[in-house]
Amino acid sequence: MSGMDTFLMGAIAMASFVAGLFFLRFWRETRDRLFLIFAMAFWLLGVTRLALVILRGESGDYAEHHYVYWVRLAAFVLIVLAIVDKNFSRRTKSS
Repeated sequence: MSGMDTFLMGAIAMASFVAGLFFLRFWRETRDRLFLIFAMAFWLLGVTRLALVILRGESGDYAEHHYVYWVRLAAFVLIVLAIVDKNFSRRTKSS
């Protein structure tokens, strides 16, 4: 793994954690469940980036750590579920 790859993965992980903090702040102001779920999803995405850097090591192969991508899939599923939940709860309130 080159130094630039490691740097970029770290930068993406940091950006994911910061985005999660922003969503947490919005959740604290509004108590809207959507923001809390988005915060958790972005933190999961940041953790996966860090895990890939740590686990990849000298081998330089992402394929042997395929289970990390299941966590990333879970983060995206969380985002989709949050959006569906937000739209569903809006429809039931207006009915």
